[in-house]
Amino acid sequence: MNLTLEALKSAGSFTGRPVEKKIKWRQNGTDFDATVFVRPLGFQTAVNDVLSFNGKHDTVAGKIAASICDERGFPVFSSPLDITHGPLDPVELEKDSNSTKRLGSLDGALSVALLLAIQEVNDLGKTQSSPNSTKSGTSSSSPASAAKPSRKPRKPSA
Repeated sequence: MNLTLEALKSAGSFTGRPVEKKIKWRQNGTDFDATVFVRPLGFQTAVNDVLSFNGKHDTVAGKIAASICDERGFPVFSSPLDITHGPLDPVELEKDSNSTKRLGSLDGALSVALLLAIQEVNDLGKTQSSPNSTKSGTSSSSPASAAKPSRKPRKPSA
């Protein structure tokens, strides 16, 4: 295949539209529900991975920033810094237009909910490997192949 836009379109090489997902999380004793849009992994994620590898920003925050978008595909977060340190504090900006104070990092439970939505979108259609394999690539053993327990009694701990 010659690498052309038409050939790439025919091969399905573009990630397509964002996928709508419902998320839930608990924050300070309150339950929240939200609709988020997740961009399937693509160019933005590849850029994030390179920047993370070079130590330019946090890998997980970059993955969230690259993947979470609005229904038209525009990023919700302007950078991973919005996730790790929060957006600029509007109260402080009103006092001092040069302020760099931020609101603090994104809530942990919300971060996990977003990461789960990203994982769900990007695992769609993938087949699972054999039932005895694990995500690390090591295989699980069946009870029949496990070693017999030692008959030697354990020494009491001091």
